[in-house]
Amino acid sequence: MIETERLRLETLDVAAARAVAAGDRDGRAWHAEFPREDDRDAAAMVLPHSNLAFGCRLIIERVSGLAVGTIGFFGPPDDTGTVMVGYGLVPSARGHGLATEALRALVAYGFAQPSVRTITADPLHGNVASHRVLEKAGFLHTYSTKDARWYAIQRTDRQHDNQQLC
Repeated sequence: MIETERLRLETLDVAAARAVAAGDRDGRAWHAEFPREDDRDAAAMVLPHSNLAFGCRLIIERVSGLAVGTIGFFGPPDDTGTVMVGYGLVPSARGHGLATEALRALVAYGFAQPSVRTITADPLHGNVASHRVLEKAGFLHTYSTKDARWYAIQRTDRQHDNQQLC
């Protein structure tokens, strides 16, 4: 689990991923708007993988104890040490800095893994709020495609060394 001032990022195990993918709310501490379609899709992507360290996590507000979104990697790093990240919050949780807080924490976690050198993201052009989240978390716009703006953040040796000392 990853903890921040206002959030807990809890790894989705197979049972939890199945529940999110199916929208099975029975007995779960989920915000009324959770899971969104994107959350269900992200959870479904976790199911075939056994490497939960580079999978999906629930974003849980510490005060309410409710899941308000998901964040995670789209699998382990490739041969260049690159992983891709995605995230999303229920509409009523947006605009309070929670996505930035969660992303910064996940980036720190990712760069603490020796195999991760670069983290990328590809929000759609019209998702301006996500562009701002990435920029606030230290990502730089690298290029654009027809559909998306690509961002990346690189691990510096200093970041990795500092993580090793903690």
